[in-house]
Amino acid sequence: MLKLIFFLLGFLLAQISEAKIKLPVLISDGMVLQRDQDITIWGSADAGEEVIIHFLSKRYITVADSDGYWQVVLPPQKAGGPYLMTINEQNVNNILIGDVWLGSGQSNMELPVSRVMDLYRKEVESYTNPMIRYLKVPLSYNFHQPLDDIKPVTWKELTTENVHSFGALAYFFAREMYERTEVPVGVINSSVGGSPAEAWISEEGLKHFPAHLNDRDIYLSDSHISNIQSLDRERRNLWNSVLFRKDRGLNETIPWFASDYDDVHWEEADLFDKKWGSDGLNPVNGTHWFRKEFTLPAHLTGEHALLRMGCIVDADSVFVNGHFVGTTAYQYPPRIYPIPPGLLKQGKNNITVRLISYSGNPGFVEDKPYKILFGKEEEISLEGMWKYRQGTRMPALAGETFFQYKPTGLFNAMIHPLKRWGLKGVLWYQGESNTGRYNEYDDLMTALVCEWRSLWQRHDLPFLMVQLPNFMLDPPYPAESNWAEMREVQLQLSKTIPHTGLAVTIDVGEWNDIHPLNKKVVGERLALQAVRVAYGEKDVISDGPLFHSLSSEGNKLIISFKEGTNNLLPVGKLRGFSLQGADGRVEWAEALIEGNRVIVWNDKISEPVKVRYAWGNNPEGANLRNREGLPASPFQASLTNQ
Repeated sequence: MLKLIFFLLGFLLAQISEAKIKLPVLISDGMVLQRDQDITIWGSADAGEEVIIHFLSKRYITVADSDGYWQVVLPPQKAGGPYLMTINEQNVNNILIGDVWLGSGQSNMELPVSRVMDLYRKEVESYTNPMIRYLKVPLSYNFHQPLDDIKPVTWKELTTENVHSFGALAYFFAREMYERTEVPVGVINSSVGGSPAEAWISEEGLKHFPAHLNDRDIYLSDSHISNIQSLDRERRNLWNSVLFRKDRGLNETIPWFASDYDDVHWEEADLFDKKWGSDGLNPVNGTHWFRKEFTLPAHLTGEHALLRMGCIVDADSVFVNGHFVGTTAYQYPPRIYPIPPGLLKQGKNNITVRLISYSGNPGFVEDKPYKILFGKEEEISLEGMWKYRQGTRMPALAGETFFQYKPTGLFNAMIHPLKRWGLKGVLWYQGESNTGRYNEYDDLMTALVCEWRSLWQRHDLPFLMVQLPNFMLDPPYPAESNWAEMREVQLQLSKTIPHTGLAVTIDVGEWNDIHPLNKKVVGERLALQAVRVAYGEKDVISDGPLFHSLSSEGNKLIISFKEGTNNLLPVGKLRGFSLQGADGRVEWAEALIEGNRVIVWNDKISEPVKVRYAWGNNPEGANLRNREGLPASPFQASLTNQ
């Protein structure tokens, strides 16, 4: 009888558990709700189940429909918190009401605070703020239909323990906005490294882009995707198996990373010399081994040591005195490897780097730190000559298929599920993956902004974009540039689409890094745009000099700028301008500031018809700013299109 009672009790408890309401991932402890807007709370339950919400001394009741869906719309609330919300038997704790921003785009939106600690360690480690919250939407894609929820994840409070996983741009933007408004800030970061714009647009939004939709249709077959993934894995595994089996550095009697290995017969090479990674015509893929001996003085023995090996194309494993200290599997992250205590000894020591090149030009990225740092702020440089030997040569490894880059996939899985969440605005940092197709970017982004605003049912939803920064190297003469063309498209988008803003970053990039570290300035400039666009402050100067009109006087072109941005900052020598003559000739130009105008000329061009400013991948020296310190956006203008 007792067993029967326990069985019935367990059965009843199971039934109660099954009837428990289910909340979407966003509705969870630590969430930030948008102030001064209707607040939608939703979830699922058994059909017909009553759902009761208690929040801020109010009670709201609804009933799940025949499909089990329920939704309650709470009235707008003022900023504040933390608060408690009870939904039937579930508590949602530590809720804030403030301003919520959706950050999206590709890797420069995704880049975590941990990657920028070289620049900002002291201020990051000294700042906490429970009024700032962050949620990173996990990677997901779906080509069949829009989803209603995201993969499991939690809201994170800004603490020293959590901050390293915050998106760096989101972090600095949120800090700046909190300092300006003293209102809680939440950032939902839904971004994916390398993603093109079309991945963030729905099927309906891409109806005028048949090639993109046809591309998507190829991946409607789940079995096709599974087969490709399986082949990709098998190809990588086989390639790596051969690589490890044939690499002499791992398979000789004494491995090449051993501290007592004799490298006397190795050739010498500079890390940055291109010769060792090429056969004179083609790149050499496979493994490349480097060894360097250095001397540790007695006073550094026992000091905390940190090895910095810059950035490496593509992967690496690093050994100190024969002991493994770190590895990185792809090219972009900085190589920062702690050296275990006691591993270094007074006198001679050695470092070995095993570099793996998959399918391109192997190398060590210049202008990055290659050194050992010690606790007393002393260092040992590792630049210069190293011993070098090739481990094995391999055919190029074909890249894997990134399904998350295919059209509609990210919109369906990472944007559509957020549609019920109230937003203050959108932060968008994307474009690098579309530079080769800049001619369609205007139409793509117009469709994206229109669609997202429709999804959130707000035609005036602020949309703040980051213009691409300076990157790569330019020839010494004026040249065409896809990156410059993309910046021009981004500039025009900010002028033609209402309620948008553009943060210009032409001065904070890095020639050798597509992920520049100076995210603080970018966050501050986005915040200026937010103050103007989202908060309606008319007096704020959020833009550098914006081109307005062009006229000519003899062999000179006169550039005027938009009122309010044209309080130009005088400089000793104005740089970054080029002119094109009526005969098609293009030359660098002289330029000077005259009041709130810029005069541009070149004595070799008697009839100039077109001017460009900061037009290039990395327009070094371009220095046109206003007195607020904000840089002018790159631009081009001609007399014929006035």
